[in-house]
Amino acid sequence: MAEFAVQSEGRSEGIVIKDDWPGYSLDLFSYPAHYSGDLDCVIIPHGVIMDRTERLARNIMDDLGNHAIVVLCVLKGGYQFCADLVDRIKDLSHNSNRTIPMTVHFIRLKSYLNDESTEDLHILGGEDLSFLAGKGIVGTGKTMKTLLKHVEAFGPKMIKVAGLLVKRVLHSSACVPDYVGFEIPNRFVVGYALDYNEYFRDLSHICVISDTGKMKYKI
Repeated sequence: MAEFAVQSEGRSEGIVIKDDWPGYSLDLFSYPAHYSGDLDCVIIPHGVIMDRTERLARNIMDDLGNHAIVVLCVLKGGYQFCADLVDRIKDLSHNSNRTIPMTVHFIRLKSYLNDESTEDLHILGGEDLSFLAGKGIVGTGKTMKTLLKHVEAFGPKMIKVAGLLVKRVLHSSACVPDYVGFEIPNRFVVGYALDYNEYFRDLSHICVISDTGKMKYKI
């Protein structure tokens, strides 16, 4: 998942969406009709996500160009951001004297039940990451504090974290990514592969789920 938490007084270096931002009306955008009534607003349109992702790719190229890296994508919520970020890096590499040889590895974390983050974190596909030894890593996804500790045990040369979203959360001890797309209020968002009990992954924009939507898809 491409989502993190940060203390409300912290600094993420991403595009800041303020707490009182009402979002865009759903009437201004196209979205699947089966989610009618399930969303409050569009908080980040898809086109803005793509523009910001291209900027993050340029920042990564500036910092890591000519270094071979392993991209560690955290499924499921992080897959779309990771795929688009990798595509942008490839496009920049094809049109530049600098290049980043990349391999991509996928792992899965599970820490949400409905809209609540739980302490029970499972890492699937990350049991043996010995191939990371001596490599540079760009991780994309959430719950990075626990994952970083796990990855560091395999001796990578360096680790950089890219996150599309950082949430402002009081008293959060979560790490802040090196590359941040957006800093957002502490609201439960869905879309662009971010889900609520596996729903809303087919939504292109990042939206705030409504109370009706939470009740409808609650397990």
